[in-house]
Amino acid sequence: MIRTRLTLASFATLALVAQGCGAAARDVPDSTTATPRAAAAPSGVDDFGAPVPRGHRPERIVSLNPTTTELLFALGAGGRLVGRTHWDQYPSEARAVPDLGPGIRPNVEAVLGARPDLVLLYASADNRSAADALRAAGIAVVALKVDRIADFFRCVRLVGDAIGERPRADSVVDSVSRSLDRVRAVTANVARLRVVWPLLADPLYVIGGGSFMSELLDAAGGRNVFADMPQPSPQVGREEVLRRDADVVVAAPSSVRRILADPAWRGLTAVREGRVYADDTTLVERPSVRLGEAARSIALQLHPELRDRLSSPR
Repeated sequence: MIRTRLTLASFATLALVAQGCGAAARDVPDSTTATPRAAAAPSGVDDFGAPVPRGHRPERIVSLNPTTTELLFALGAGGRLVGRTHWDQYPSEARAVPDLGPGIRPNVEAVLGARPDLVLLYASADNRSAADALRAAGIAVVALKVDRIADFFRCVRLVGDAIGERPRADSVVDSVSRSLDRVRAVTANVARLRVVWPLLADPLYVIGGGSFMSELLDAAGGRNVFADMPQPSPQVGREEVLRRDADVVVAAPSSVRRILADPAWRGLTAVREGRVYADDTTLVERPSVRLGEAARSIALQLHPELRDRLSSPR
């Protein structure tokens, strides 16, 4: 049975792991029949293929995805939230919103009890039946799935359309793009450190090239040693990790402790030389309006010599 980081792990990380597992464990989506990446969907259509509602301003929104919950606050619509999942802890104002339970296979009765006029879902195969039930009850539903940074930008615009805040959505996209570009500019000429980013240790899952987290590594002046694997979170063998011999290990704090305590990991140069860094789990493992801040956080770990330049607003 897969052991997940329940209190610190973000919803996005759990979804990434599930894409590798292909098994629905607790709040983890089953990706064996998952929908295509958001960027592959036509404009104006969500990731279940349904048209995104436009032309009205919903006043009672339930967001069952921490990414969209955070986004709603960034779009000035936090006051319209009437329900969230228990993963939604940012910004702090989100904690005052009623907790309706899990975001995967949600309690439809609890959601209906909040009397929403719009529900934002994570587009997992496990959530199709919930989307169908909510639409049958006359509730507008938008289901979205984010793997890559481009998917996030599309998500921002679609949510902006759905809540009547498209100009603000465009502004958020521009702001996040600029923040990422600033980090990329600072790290453009640094020596690229080779990084492995394990998500789970037993079985072993790592960040692959299909994840926004791999893109964050690139922006931060690193190079994901598993970038050639197209999945967001492929399962790999310990021998393959050792063969690729990364310069740096980045992992959640609990995983860092396990790695440092396990003699088998000392086959990695990064472990022997003490370059095992704990990520800020709720920041870097979630595609959100803080992507630029996440890239900067990783860059500070990989290239502390750039601290002054990364601290500068320009």
